[in-house]
Amino acid sequence: MTTWTFLTNHAHVLLCVARDPGIRLREAAAEVGITERAAQRIVAELVEAGYLTRSREGRRNRYQVHDELPLRHPLEQGHDIGELLGLLRPESSR
Repeated sequence: MTTWTFLTNHAHVLLCVARDPGIRLREAAAEVGITERAAQRIVAELVEAGYLTRSREGRRNRYQVHDELPLRHPLEQGHDIGELLGLLRPESSR
């Protein structure tokens, strides 16, 4: 089994949130294979950078992905988050 992947944990958490905007961070952490604390930090960074908006629904958080925003690395210039998420969503929802 390999120990590296092509996408970062930030991309993996963002993908989990895009697939289920009401996901609990403990569930996202389990899917990604990181700690809940790491998932919380990643979501806080994504919110701070404007890629996610967090709102409360009762006792739970709900997230909105701003998929029109650009990818951050210079090699990815001209591409947005929506393109990446579109490639990675399940076949059934394409």
